Amino acid sequence: MNEKYEAVIGLEVHAQMLTKTKAYSNDINEYGSQPNTNVSVITLGHPGTLPMMNKKTIEYAIRLGLACHCNIADYQYFARKNYFYPDLPKGYQITQDKTPICTGGEIVIKDENGNDKSIHLTRIHMEEDAGKSIHDVDVFDTLVDLNRAGVPLLEIVSEPDIKTSQEAYNYLTEVRKLVRYLDICDGNMEEGSLRCDANISVMLKGSKVYGTKVEVKNMNSIRNVQRAIEFEIERQIEAIEKGEEIAQETRSFDALKGITISMRSKEAANDYRYFPEPDLQPVFVGKEQIEAVKGEMPPLPRELFAKYTKELGLSEYDAYVLTDTKEVALYYEAVIEHTKNFKAAANWVMGDVKSYINHRGLEITDFPVPANQLAAMIQLIDDGKVSTSIASQKIFPELTENPTESPLKIAERLNVIQESNSDSIKEYILKVIELNPNEVARYKGGEKQLTGFFMGQLMKVSQGKADPKQANQLLREMLEQ
Repeated sequence: MNEKYEAVIGLEVHAQMLTKTKAYSNDINEYGSQPNTNVSVITLGHPGTLPMMNKKTIEYAIRLGLACHCNIADYQYFARKNYFYPDLPKGYQITQDKTPICTGGEIVIKDENGNDKSIHLTRIHMEEDAGKSIHDVDVFDTLVDLNRAGVPLLEIVSEPDIKTSQEAYNYLTEVRKLVRYLDICDGNMEEGSLRCDANISVMLKGSKVYGTKVEVKNMNSIRNVQRAIEFEIERQIEAIEKGEEIAQETRSFDALKGITISMRSKEAANDYRYFPEPDLQPVFVGKEQIEAVKGEMPPLPRELFAKYTKELGLSEYDAYVLTDTKEVALYYEAVIEHTKNFKAAANWVMGDVKSYINHRGLEITDFPVPANQLAAMIQLIDDGKVSTSIASQKIFPELTENPTESPLKIAERLNVIQESNSDSIKEYILKVIELNPNEVARYKGGEKQLTGFFMGQLMKVSQGKADPKQANQLLREMLEQ
């Protein structure tokens, strides 16, 4: 970016809610069905049909509002947003205009220097999605699939607090993580269940006057949002430097070429002819309802991150990995209910457990070993009964095959319980010394780095059963004799 300018970026994120039915009808809300099968007379906009409020959408909106520390409106009414929607048969969208369910609030991200930064929210409101126009299947015609028409959305509108494409990337990553933790959206941008429009302008550094805002649409990944913003910032700076005027418009992002393309001039609010929706009753949200939702809130990633770094003493890296998905965090939470060795538990979850599920293409919810069993194996190591390497190489694979068998029983069955009896260990050491006379002579000649070699031989001879700490000490003593 040209050093003379700074970018001003605000994002509008549309999150499709994971309700069983649509926003204002009982049509199924399901991705991947055959085109135009999840429809009814309400979705098709037949005359005389009336919308019905889906209560679950209100609960989901409250969940997100609580997570973002928003003000939740006790009284709301809906509006009709009139627009030419080729894929919304009734010709208008039911949305919230004057009374969004959530106002204010914030989402905390990391800026480019790794410091916390609050991105303030303008509003979160409920509305319905339009259908899908498909342009690349038929050479001559646009095809319309109305399965998505009427699917409930939450629109999350940020203040223009974002300054760089990296901050936009971090913000979207945090939003996606949040809606997944809350179980209100699957966050899949490729399938369109999470979509983002970026409002971008540039101005001279230190200026108080924003430049002309350009909206960019049609970005199907977080990385593409970042790329589109980068291109648009450079395009606007170049135009200003040439003395050209920036047009207020809506542009589309071409991912293959990495450029934005003009679609249409930007509409103003009065183009939509908003007016109160006459067929839906106003919504009242009481304190009791908010408290009920609050009581069922899951742990949130930011809270868990703080807990892991400040209370459990984990590194920031470990905390990021563990909180990246809700399912991994919940499994880790279950493990540390049974062990106080928080670091070892983190290492096992991030290491062997993740390796197991990734190798088999599974989710952690499919991982066969119960959390208490993994904790029991960690306890075996902490008690000095088995080494970490033996646990990883021999006990863990057996445990995944026999998840109900206790790790101790498995260790006994495999005959891998560590021997801490000094007489037994001395016998192993004598055997190693006897088998490696040349290396012993070199060690006594001053090559002390051979200790690692002898330990490796000792573990081989003892089949991994010699207690490493005790063995190391005894080995050095006997080699020095």
